[in-house]
Amino acid sequence: MSFAEFTVTNPILSDRRSPVRWVLSHLLHNKLLILVMVVGAFGNAALAAATPVFVGRAFDSAEASNLRGIGLAAIGIMLAQLLRAVLQFGRNASSATLGERLERDTRQELYVSLLGKSMTFHYLQPVGDTMARATGDVREMNLMVYPGINLIIGSANFILMPLILAPNYHPQLLFAPLFFTITYALALVFYLRTLSPIADDVRGAFGKLNSRLAEAIDGIETVKGAAQEQQEINLFRKLATAYRNRVVAQGRVEAWYLPLLLLGITVALAFAHAVWLFLQPDSALTVGDVVAYVGLISLFGFPTFVSLFAYSAVARGMASGRRILGLIETKTELDQNSGGKSGEIFGRIEFNNVSAGYLPDTNVLENISFNVEAGQTIAIVGQTGAGKSSLVKLLNRTYDVRIGSVKIDGHDVRDWDLAALRQQISIIEQDIFLFSRSIA
Repeated sequence: MSFAEFTVTNPILSDRRSPVRWVLSHLLHNKLLILVMVVGAFGNAALAAATPVFVGRAFDSAEASNLRGIGLAAIGIMLAQLLRAVLQFGRNASSATLGERLERDTRQELYVSLLGKSMTFHYLQPVGDTMARATGDVREMNLMVYPGINLIIGSANFILMPLILAPNYHPQLLFAPLFFTITYALALVFYLRTLSPIADDVRGAFGKLNSRLAEAIDGIETVKGAAQEQQEINLFRKLATAYRNRVVAQGRVEAWYLPLLLLGITVALAFAHAVWLFLQPDSALTVGDVVAYVGLISLFGFPTFVSLFAYSAVARGMASGRRILGLIETKTELDQNSGGKSGEIFGRIEFNNVSAGYLPDTNVLENISFNVEAGQTIAIVGQTGAGKSSLVKLLNRTYDVRIGSVKIDGHDVRDWDLAALRQQISIIEQDIFLFSRSIA
């Protein structure tokens, strides 16, 4: 059972069983955009493959002095590229919109989740790390879709075209595309397995850096009052260096990108094989066929070069997704108890053998008992950090008791509807925080 201090009436539905399922569940809310992106990617690749085919026909027409054939090939290339531009625009627009919606929805789900967390959670969770997940990590998920997934889907279709069209010239010409496809897939599996944990480290190091910076800025008065500026600078430099080292480690992995080598081998192999078949005495291949085939093989250049950063974007996005989902899935023990007691509070308060604390197995308040009658004014006196504010915050369940009970008008505060309880209790904090607009 999931508990929350706050819930929305129409929450975003998502599958939280794993980061991959979670991301997919958000993306599948936009099926039309996915369809436009996939159709646009396939059409873009098919029309890109049409260009070397038309060029091959133009070579054959030139060899036969067929000017009409050359003209038709030129018109075919022009029309194919015009239609390709339209499809590519639709594909890019849909994927960009899909990425923005993923960022919007994941940020909203995270914000709603944070509103439902207990104050104990927020007390223990560094603000800077939370902000890093709510800003930088959700942005990385946007970039994972566009350009990341957009380019991966496009490159997959570019790989598909030579596999489909090469056998039309000669069955043996399928060998080079198959060689590239198989070795490319194996290289990518190795690349992603190596890159994924490093991407997790990069995002984690960024969160720690951001967290410490936020704490230093928030507590700048204490830092200056205790003359700890140099210590904070040294600590920030240490965290920044750790973040830099992880980014450099990621760059080293990306530098050893094997598909670049595989592309060179495939192009050389394909050209040599096509020329060898062309030179056979009984060969049916023409010069135009060889030109078209080599042009089709050159399509492998697009997936090779774009995947160098596209898969890195996906790895970073999934690392960010794991961090965001981990924060969302952190359990809270407080529940809003929407079916609980509601009504006007008259003001009688009872503390019965109360023990409470922030950390597991560590109490800051122990065995506290006293009564306050309605309308009575009392003062709680103690040293700084003795637990005076914490004691008061047990009334509105900012924190919950571990042992004993806190009652208002004879009812345990845990039996009250949380919203009804908090709307009738005011606490004036020692630290004043001004919101930029009304919270009413």
